Amino acid sequence: MKKLVLALIASVAILLVPAMAQDKKLKIGATTYGLNAEFMQIWSAALKQHPAVKSGEVDLTVFDGRYDALVQQEQFNTMITQKFDAIIFVPMDVEAGAAAVQAAHDAGIPVVGSNARVNSDLLTSYVGSNDVEAGELEAKAVLDKMGCKGNLVILEGPIGQSGQIQRLEGNEKALKACPDVKVLEKQTANWSRAEAQTLMENWLTSHPGQINGVIGQNDEMALGAIEAIKAANMKLSDFAIAGVDGVTDAINSVKRGEMASILQDANAQAQGALDVAIKAAKKDYKPESPIWTQYPDMKWADGAEKDYLVPWTPVTAENADKLLESRK
Repeated sequence: MKKLVLALIASVAILLVPAMAQDKKLKIGATTYGLNAEFMQIWSAALKQHPAVKSGEVDLTVFDGRYDALVQQEQFNTMITQKFDAIIFVPMDVEAGAAAVQAAHDAGIPVVGSNARVNSDLLTSYVGSNDVEAGELEAKAVLDKMGCKGNLVILEGPIGQSGQIQRLEGNEKALKACPDVKVLEKQTANWSRAEAQTLMENWLTSHPGQINGVIGQNDEMALGAIEAIKAANMKLSDFAIAGVDGVTDAINSVKRGEMASILQDANAQAQGALDVAIKAAKKDYKPESPIWTQYPDMKWADGAEKDYLVPWTPVTAENADKLLESRK
């Protein structure tokens, strides 16, 4: 009887070994440029809602890069030392982030870019949106309201981040079609509503009655400009204002007719990037996020595409309530 029990225990142990091996959690880290503003908070929350995270297939760690490329480099070092299976990277700086990608590549850890670009050929893939297109769309919304004449100001993202570089390219592309429009000021407000409000207050003082339009390279900065205009007791209807991202306050502002905005789908970018990262670490993986059905033009291609581009959605009075409902 004793021998039979031992034999049964041995058999169960043999069966459990491959099962335990299959159940091994993947360790995946995501370093974001910063988590102070709503957009990256939505992006990070979407990662945590991914089916592979909720089921326990993936052990996910999200790092706050605190708007500092050196902090992100240290976070990469931590993930390399702890032998993470894959890394998702939302870089603060298009150039400085390349060294971190190189270090992970040298350690045999795949890196998937998301939301912001890094100047490296070593990424497994990139899952984001076309920022040149966003810059052109938002500038066109401002210029159309201005009737292609007058003066405007541009609130830029952090200098050296891909969103700032590419959205400015799109801004300038749209401006070429309106040669009579003059850019009075162009300065970074670092994606910050508070910084943008201060800048706009200064510009309203230094260019009294001359500013007709505001291009905010993200919604937070456009909203900061709106606060400055309100604080100066000026009429918002006298200004053409646009931003990018489709954050909650911007959607409500669009509903009130105060600004234009373009939704950047943080959920699709984050969950798409995680699917690609899992695939890079686990070759037989099939995508689990519903975003591939939501955007059929983004072909999964077995996770091997170099770029997966999530389309933009203009925020309108007609779709605003639906977009707000999706945030709940």
